[in-house]
Amino acid sequence: MRSLCTWAALLKMAAPVDLELKKAFSELQVKMIDTQQKVKLADLQIDQLTRVQKLAKVTHKEISTLSDDTPLYEGVGRMFILQSKEEINDQLTEKQKTAQEKIKELEQKKVYLERSVKEAEDNIREMLLSRRAQ
Repeated sequence: MRSLCTWAALLKMAAPVDLELKKAFSELQVKMIDTQQKVKLADLQIDQLTRVQKLAKVTHKEISTLSDDTPLYEGVGRMFILQSKEEINDQLTEKQKTAQEKIKELEQKKVYLERSVKEAEDNIREMLLSRRAQ
């Protein structure tokens, strides 16, 4: 049977451990929430880039049906600039390519962030289980 002094010493040692666990738990929660928000932002950006891609494809299809000598205007801010069909097609192709590259980057970032959230959840779970086991 332990003496009263020993129990008091154990309680004093447990208090800082509890505070450290709470602090670590709070930090993990904040990291997890921040990461989840970044994943949602990446999803929104991917959706936006997908729309840009679709619009470029539709515009490309519409332009391809026109004759080569049809005057085409590109809207730039409040101005319209006369462009050749080839120049506009090249711009649309470049826009699609750029959007595809950005989507690929965002998908990779999203996978990394989701993995990070999973690891944070696992860390929180382990922390709680180890605390319950004590």
